[in-house]
Amino acid sequence: MRPLATEKAVMMIEKDNTLTFETSMNKTKKEIKDELTDLLKIKIDKIRTLNRGNKKYVYVKLKGSTLAIDVATKLGLM
Repeated sequence: MRPLATEKAVMMIEKDNTLTFETSMNKTKKEIKDELTDLLKIKIDKIRTLNRGNKKYVYVKLKGSTLAIDVATKLGLM
């Protein structure tokens, strides 16, 4: 799983408190949530996925107490 730093992804970080990742096609939402919670120690509100071509994009909305911009800075996106 790798974070995305596109223009749209950065706008979603600032506006919607949402992080965007690209992951393998065979991961489920539960697996993604468990992995992110363990690695980044964040609280996740909801997860949306988008399958496009051979790629799977994951939109992770964080709970209000956790700011996406802080997590993005820690990941080196900002």
